[in-house]
Parts: sequence; C-alpha cells; structure tokens
Amino acid sequence: MELSLKRTECVMPKMKTKSSAKKRFRVRPGGTVKRGQAFKRHILTKKTTKNKRQLRGAVGVHDTNMNSVRAMMPNA
Repeated sequence: MELSLKRTECVMPKMKTKSSAKKRFRVRPGGTVKRGQAFKRHILTKKTTKNKRQLRGAVGVHDTNMNSVRAMMPNA
C-alpha cells in the first residue's frame, strides 16, 4: 500500500458579505444598489397619508454611501 500526502497550499479565507447588508440592499444589474425607505416602520399614525405614500418603494443608495455598501458586499 502506497501512502501519498498531498501538500495543501495556504489560501486566504473568503471575504464574506455582512448579513445586515444582504438583508437591506439589492444590487441591480447595472451595478447600482437599491434600498428601502426609512421612517416607514412604526409610529405611522402621526404621519400623513401623502407622506406614507411617498415613502413607498425602493430608492437608490446615494453616491456618498456607495463605497461603504460595496465594502459590506464584496461578492455582489
């Protein structure tokens, strides 16, 4: 019986996506990142119908925050 030992190379660990970021952001095919609107979770009784309607839907992440979001999502 012949015993052969394979030499394994040291590989750096994979970069992981932050769990909080993958729940909050989605990357569009064009490379932009979309996010949900803030101020729409609770204490809605004192907000007007117009205000709540305008908070619907997703919006893009602002350019000033894009580097931070990209750092949290290296594989996206």
